[in-house]
Amino acid sequence: MSGRQHRILLVGFPPAQMLDISGPLDVFTIANELSEAMGRRAPYDISLAGPAAGMLMTTSGVALQAAFSLFDVTLRPDTLLICGGRGARISSRDARLVNALATLCDRADRVCSICTGAFLLAATGALDGHRATTHWAHFDEFSAQFPRVEIDRDALFLSAGKCYTSAGITAGIDFCLSLVERDLGRALALLVARELVVFMKRPGGQSQFSTLLMHDATGEDKAPFDQLIRWMTEHLTDDLSVDALAGRVAMSPRNFARRFSSALQIAPGKYVQMLRLDAARRLLTESTLSVTLIADRCGFQSAETMRIGFQRCLNTSPSDFRARFQSIDCPAP
Repeated sequence: MSGRQHRILLVGFPPAQMLDISGPLDVFTIANELSEAMGRRAPYDISLAGPAAGMLMTTSGVALQAAFSLFDVTLRPDTLLICGGRGARISSRDARLVNALATLCDRADRVCSICTGAFLLAATGALDGHRATTHWAHFDEFSAQFPRVEIDRDALFLSAGKCYTSAGITAGIDFCLSLVERDLGRALALLVARELVVFMKRPGGQSQFSTLLMHDATGEDKAPFDQLIRWMTEHLTDDLSVDALAGRVAMSPRNFARRFSSALQIAPGKYVQMLRLDAARRLLTESTLSVTLIADRCGFQSAETMRIGFQRCLNTSPSDFRARFQSIDCPAP
């Protein structure tokens, strides 16, 4: 970074998603505080803009104070962050707001969207012909509105020239930590992550949900399997074949497979694999256990079987996954 402060401008559109603004704001503010504690100048000059200067309503019902209007011709941000929320999706169809935002994007060196802020960035045309991501719940809506943008359904964040898009809500924190790392170095970014008590880079992509949460959200009538699922997560090294699981709930294997798949929207065998991968990801990031021992503890037949599962589901190997995501404070084996 240059000697002067790096100007960061967050832009919200009412009603804006509170965490899309406050999450990135805290990342950069803590970077400033830590820098000052080290006797350095605060690296970032941070401000908030809206369609008009003044109160900016959020989806939480709490209003924030926007110091600037995005129509202000004096704004010259180094980094522009377009925050998401219901207002961003609505505003992406407002030609006046989109044109003003496009002009502001042209004046910025780095243009980024948080969550559904991607709708507004895409509306400017800046993402045409490029890959982008947004909140998982709005993939289909985004694709229908912006057919010239290729939606990436797994990425937490990615770049297209000077433009960057990030996934849903808290992924904005992951993304802004990556900006701090790029601007100020990995050491300071790790300190910011520690202060926020978050991963420097969370395990997984926008498969950012654990297996349990993802299938809790999509399934129907899973109550008959709640106790079984809890048992499965605690007994990953046991026999978790369809026959064995069916026996635990007093069903025939065929009936169990059908009802389980209907309730959780995933076949039992694949669910077991995802549970084991989730457990392995946690141990890879939170411990220094060997890959072989982790494979054994998570119920894989071998380290090679686990490697194949990682490659198939996460497009990486366990060793590469650990190198990218391991916590800075891993306990000894």
